[in-house]
Amino acid sequence: MEEKIELCVNILKTESLSPEDSRLRAAAVSAAGRAYAPYSRFQVGAAVMLEDGVIVEGSNQENRAYPSGLCAERVALFHAGASFPRIPVLSLAIVAIKEGVLQRSISPCGACRQVILETEQRYGKPVRILMCGSDETVIVSSAKDLLPFRFAGM
Repeated sequence: MEEKIELCVNILKTESLSPEDSRLRAAAVSAAGRAYAPYSRFQVGAAVMLEDGVIVEGSNQENRAYPSGLCAERVALFHAGASFPRIPVLSLAIVAIKEGVLQRSISPCGACRQVILETEQRYGKPVRILMCGSDETVIVSSAKDLLPFRFAGM
């Protein structure tokens, strides 16, 4: 038996983002500027939009004792969950900066994908993921799109 898995993404030019998505992207860029990335020099910023419009930011936090650091996506999602435990997450924007230059869009690592999926399960709602680059943004409607063979638990 063979099964085909397809992925549907939206790719938008930066100037075509909605005002809400532009605001979320800008928050992710701001967060990247606060990353602690002395080893990789790869600053990642994430911003989470909650259902009430609040934006929660996170940045990657590296540690000499690899893998003790944490990705920007998990910092933002865990901060949102700890600070606003009853407010669902609607969207997550991610950006990367290297040597002061905004990079092409990046996708979350496997661990972050699993955490985003758990966030979706926690609130019973999909989380839109905006992978923002210098010129365009790749958008998927759920972590399920990035993790087709996910660990869903019980």
